[in-house]
Amino acid sequence: MRAGVRPAIAIMAKAPEPGRVKTRLCPPLAVDEAAALYRAFLLDKVEQVRGLGDLSRVIAYAPAGGRPFFEEIAPDFALIPQCDGDLGQRLAEVFRQLLARGGVGALVVDSDTPTLPKAFLCRAIDAVTSSDGDLVLGPSEDGGYYLIGLRAPQPELFEQMPWSTPRLLSETVARAARLGLRVAWLPPWFDVDSGSDLARLETSFAGLDGAVARHTRRALDLRARCRA
Repeated sequence: MRAGVRPAIAIMAKAPEPGRVKTRLCPPLAVDEAAALYRAFLLDKVEQVRGLGDLSRVIAYAPAGGRPFFEEIAPDFALIPQCDGDLGQRLAEVFRQLLARGGVGALVVDSDTPTLPKAFLCRAIDAVTSSDGDLVLGPSEDGGYYLIGLRAPQPELFEQMPWSTPRLLSETVARAARLGLRVAWLPPWFDVDSGSDLARLETSFAGLDGAVARHTRRALDLRARCRA
């Protein structure tokens, strides 16, 4: 990162309320187990972003009543409530607020990738603070993206998009081309939305350092012991 440059990075997050988060994991999880696992995801993502160095760290949270939870787990992060509307409207508003802070660029990362390598986030920071790209994309394997970064507001990237479908990434890239935006790519990764994703997550821990996603690992171990 160049001296004097301080980009912003925001985690898109929901308060871990049973029945309102990770419902596609039910089954195999019960609603309280899904909420506990998502809480662990959030703790791991906060730790990961906290370790990135001199950044403007933000949590864009929902619902409005969830603020006390995020004040507790991330007292060193700025908190901004997500606005009403669909995901596109909420993302566009988050970027508007982040870029209005005066940094060289802004990144938004999801909260469903607890084992995302820290190196990917470092690459995203380098990309958004350089002049090599206008748009940074971290593609997820389901056809969406786990991270998006911008150097200037681009609301057209978020209007009437096919959210939660395999067409999201391709449509984003097509719109970027029409807008004349240069895209900087991160490696693909998987997010945890379904039972098969959960099984993959559990298997992946065998090849990871024990410090990676430690809260998620602990939550899964506790579930296994309770069900034994």
